[in-house]
This record gives sequence, structure tokens and C-alpha cells, in this order.
Amino acid sequence: MALARAHLESLLRDRRLDRTLTTSLPQPDPRDDAALAPSGVNALDARLGGGFPRGQLSELVGPRSSGRTSLLMQMLAAATARDELVALVDTLDMFDVGSAAPAGVDLARLLWIRGHVVVNPGLCRDLNQRAMEQAIRALTLVLQAGNFGLVVLDVAEAPADAVRRLPFTTWMRLQRMVEGSQTACVLVGSQPMARSAAGLTLQLGMRNPELGRRFQGQLFDGLDVQARVVRARVREQEEACVALSTSA
Repeated sequence: MALARAHLESLLRDRRLDRTLTTSLPQPDPRDDAALAPSGVNALDARLGGGFPRGQLSELVGPRSSGRTSLLMQMLAAATARDELVALVDTLDMFDVGSAAPAGVDLARLLWIRGHVVVNPGLCRDLNQRAMEQAIRALTLVLQAGNFGLVVLDVAEAPADAVRRLPFTTWMRLQRMVEGSQTACVLVGSQPMARSAAGLTLQLGMRNPELGRRFQGQLFDGLDVQARVVRARVREQEEACVALSTSA
């Protein structure tokens, strides 16, 4: 663990992000807009009351082609546009840098941690499990470093059994780390995993599987999806749906 932390600190210094090692953000006030991280999608932020809660563990879940990657890109772009540092633990090394920059993500403010979980492990499930545990350790180090406005763990295409085999205490430990900070920690997956009592789960799906894909002539233009907002604590509009459109 000490070697891994030293390696991360070295990488942060190389990218001139080392102030994350020494500078802490002020405690968020839940009555203040600073306690929320806007997603960058106006319709969704209005339904969320301003955005994803900071200092909490939230989830962005949905099947493939549900719009989760497009929304993730918009969240990263919105955070870097606010001059925040963002971190992405990419467990399957599937992040498309070529699409991120045109989507508005400031790559100079992004810490991209590339994993090596494989979709079809065959008989090598133990290797996948170790890779998943390494991704969690990387996420832990980033949260301990602090000063990131948005931290994402993307396990969307990881084998379901590799995610299920993680101890449930993993999510409790991550919540304790992020609690009281101004970091919005978001788990991206195909199914709900865990989130804090004050966090939320955003479930994405096609509004109309037959008509949800938009084309301009022969070119794919985007998706029409629906987001279902689920909150753990009882609040006004505890569960609600909002229609979204993504761009290719």
C-alpha cells in the first residue's frame, strides 16, 4: 500500500496536481449549492435539485447503450469546466480519449487510472478478481489524496461475478473516506452496487427500445433515454424520472 501511494504521489507531481496532497477542501454545507456537483445536463440537474451530492457515494447504472457513457462524459466535462480536478478509475481500460476531448473534457485536469479487468476471463477469474481489487485500491488512494471534485469508478463492462465478489464492506469503507469532503464519488455499472444513505442511484434505460436511437440519414446522431432517480433517504420527489437525449 505504501509503494502504491508513493507511486500515485509521484504521478500527481508529474502532472502538477500535487496540491491534492496538501490542500484540503472546506467542509460542504448541505444547504449550499457547493454541496452538489452538477452533471451538466440541465433537465437532470433540475430533477436532482442541483446535481450529484458531494461527500457521498452515488451510482450511475444501466445496460449497454443506455446513455451511461455519454452522461459520464458530460459529467467529466462539466466538472473540468468548473476548474475542478477529476479522476477516473477505468477498470477495463475502455475510456475513449478521442471522444472525451471533443465532448469538452479538459484532459489536463483528468487523472486517468487504467485497469486490466477483462470482459471474458475464461478460466482466469482469479486474475480478474485481483485486478478489481487493485482498482478499488487505486480509488482508495485517490479519495485519500483529496481535492478532486469528481471521482468515478467505472466497472460497467466488468463481469458481474467480479463485482459481486467484492465484500460489501468495500462500499462502506469508501463512503467513510468520501464523507465530509467536496468530492462527488460516482460508481458506474450495469447494476446497482452500493451507495450511501444520502447518495443516489441514477438508473438509465432506453425510453423506447425501437425508436430510441436517432439517425441523421446514414449517421448515428444519439439516444433518447430515460433516467430514474432513486434516493435512499425520503426527500421531496424521492423517486422520479426524467427524459434525456445524448449526442454521438
